[in-house]
Amino acid sequence: MDLSDHTPDEFRAYRPEVPVPKDFDAFWQRTLTEARARGGAVKAERVTDRYLLSTVEVDDVRFPGWNGDLVAAWLLRPRGTEGPLPVVVTFAGYCGGRGLPTDHLLWSAAGYAQLVVDSRGQGHETPDRGEGDGTQWAEGFMTRGIDSPDNYYYRRLMTDCVRAVDAIAELPGLDAGRVVVAGGSQGGGLAIAVGGLAPDRVAAVLADVPFLCHFRHAVRTSGEGPYQELVKYLRWHSPHRVRTAFDTLDYFDGVHFAGRATAPALFSVGLMDPTCPPPTVYAAFHHYVGTDRTMTAWPFADHGGGFGFNTAAQLKWLRERGLAPQQ
Repeated sequence: MDLSDHTPDEFRAYRPEVPVPKDFDAFWQRTLTEARARGGAVKAERVTDRYLLSTVEVDDVRFPGWNGDLVAAWLLRPRGTEGPLPVVVTFAGYCGGRGLPTDHLLWSAAGYAQLVVDSRGQGHETPDRGEGDGTQWAEGFMTRGIDSPDNYYYRRLMTDCVRAVDAIAELPGLDAGRVVVAGGSQGGGLAIAVGGLAPDRVAAVLADVPFLCHFRHAVRTSGEGPYQELVKYLRWHSPHRVRTAFDTLDYFDGVHFAGRATAPALFSVGLMDPTCPPPTVYAAFHHYVGTDRTMTAWPFADHGGGFGFNTAAQLKWLRERGLAPQQ
């Protein structure tokens, strides 16, 4: 299903039935309960002077994630503002991390606080001490621990992202009642996951060209990008391993998280996206149970989506929902 063969109306009607594991909710309840039981303090160090910024304050943050592992993040906020500020928790795209504070100045320029979360194993500050037998990997992260849901890489990363939202309550000057989770591609998929796993702690979801949605369709139709890691893995393994892989992926599908997310959500999709094909994005969107959901479709866009135009749409959308900083 691509732009050349299907109309926008057909995309908008795409709502596949995607089987949910019977123990999906129990699996994630157990996972998050175990992670929270590990405890650990949230630590923040003011590092603004290292980056010669005059209008933004920067803290180097460490918070406990999966298994109590310390996860790195940047906390940026406008200098001289009185809190509590609404906070945008940002998750990175595939093979990206938190980068440098100077990479993330837009949200603070708009008056928000922003927590930029490192991706374990993908960024430079948060290693992945994974599990699994070590033999069922292709390059990248998509097949790490794919032998079982307990071992799969995204169990650890998604848990980190939920714990990032947990950490907001321990950071001064932030409004834990106005937490926006956001990201593009992998980050968009992670935002949907957190929206579904912590619906009582999320005020809005911004999911741009989200990855990690409708795996069974994505693996068959994506023309490039990380889903190809799964294609290569599945090509060279027995039918038994193929079944096991998809059974594992079902626990991490954005379609299922969307079915548990209730906060207002703004999605975006590029209708010529070869990395996250439009049907995979619409599958998550149409299963999203929150009644306030909006899709911004960019007809001639690839995986870049709407670029800066999309950011402007996000700022306006948040303001309309009372989630903008006080001016």
